[in-house]
Amino acid sequence: MNKILLWTLGLVLYSQCAFSQLNENPLLNLQNFDKQPLHWGYFLGINQYDFKFDYNEYNTDLGLRDIQVGKTIGFNVGLIGDLRINEYMNLRLEPGLYYTQRDLYFPDYRLSGEDQRLREVKSTYIHLPLLLKVGTKRMGNIKPYIVGGLSSSINLGSNESSKDDNREGKFRMKKQAYYYEIGFGVDFYLYYFKFSPSIRGVFALNDELKPDDDPNSPWTGNVNGMYSRAIFINLTFE
Repeated sequence: MNKILLWTLGLVLYSQCAFSQLNENPLLNLQNFDKQPLHWGYFLGINQYDFKFDYNEYNTDLGLRDIQVGKTIGFNVGLIGDLRINEYMNLRLEPGLYYTQRDLYFPDYRLSGEDQRLREVKSTYIHLPLLLKVGTKRMGNIKPYIVGGLSSSINLGSNESSKDDNREGKFRMKKQAYYYEIGFGVDFYLYYFKFSPSIRGVFALNDELKPDDDPNSPWTGNVNGMYSRAIFINLTFE
């Protein structure tokens, strides 16, 4: 999380420096770039995924305590398709490959040993967002914007079809997930291309847990729902 905050701080400071130089560099780059009806690009970035759990019971006297989530930094790569609506709005499709890992620690008193309490959840997502990008009026070579929309992803590491569950050391998730996303960024019009750093929050709409076969499982028996949430920081080149 500290790295995410540092990236965000760097984005803000970079934007402020660029704004302060607007009057010093009146020469406009890529003056007709935003008039294109359709253009393409790509992005690189990092992510940090988390889980939000809903529980059936919260009685700590029975050993029903929260599942702890250890988060790591993952990476993103993908393509951009941008359709111009008008001067201020664009419709964007940003299919990408997202890799992440979350470590789950189950505190149930019935479990003993690190091999029973710890599950490493490695996920590789094919992420398909459809986003509306709303920008301000261009100011020199800078244009701040907000972005939001809906998305879907396919989890290639879900194990949903596996007959084994946590008793065999296999944590299972549903293959398909749906999200809403919201974020902000800044377009920088450089001499040869447009560069855009952005940060986005992503929140799952559906329960992604494939529960164990045993309804009283010490791993999933008390979980009513499990939802991904994530922070994406992307650097786009268009």
